Amino acid sequence: MNTRKGPPVHQNKFAWKPNQGVKINETEVGGKFRPLSEVTGVCPRCKDQIEWKRKYGKYKPLSEPAKCQRCSKRAVRQAYHNLCTACAKEQKVCAKCSCRVGQIIGRDSAEVEAEQKMLEEAIKNARERDRRTLLRSIMNKGKSHSSTMKSPTNDGGKAGELFAAESLEEYAEFSRDNEDDDDSEDQVQVRN
Repeated sequence: MNTRKGPPVHQNKFAWKPNQGVKINETEVGGKFRPLSEVTGVCPRCKDQIEWKRKYGKYKPLSEPAKCQRCSKRAVRQAYHNLCTACAKEQKVCAKCSCRVGQIIGRDSAEVEAEQKMLEEAIKNARERDRRTLLRSIMNKGKSHSSTMKSPTNDGGKAGELFAAESLEEYAEFSRDNEDDDDSEDQVQVRN
């Protein structure tokens, strides 16, 4: 029987890293060029479980779509999910544990597509200089999740100065208004 009290004798000085000595091909899933997809459609508890698997090298991505437990279609595209996104959304449950929860993590494909359309419209209506700056800030935004570097839009950098609008919708409206004003000014100058 151990009567010792206090912290353990041996304490880890650094965190364990899976596959520490193994080089990962950058083109493989989970590499630099093909990162693992974002965990969506699950409750916070299940998201933490999947993130733990990724962190400690236990995560195994799907090689082909799995069968949904409700509709029996091969529509489950994310690892460790039991329901397809359509069934999970229809039933309002977590796609992994099938528990009815108020908060579901992540966005569905319809929201992503709507945001993509608005982004394309904002880019289409922008000047070339603004377009390139916007694209650069979007590309840096994706990298900021994996590194400690902040995106230019958040720290008041050049993109923050160029785009006074806080959202893409405001920027698209702002650029449309400017184009209309420019057209009317050109017409006035031609008349004079």
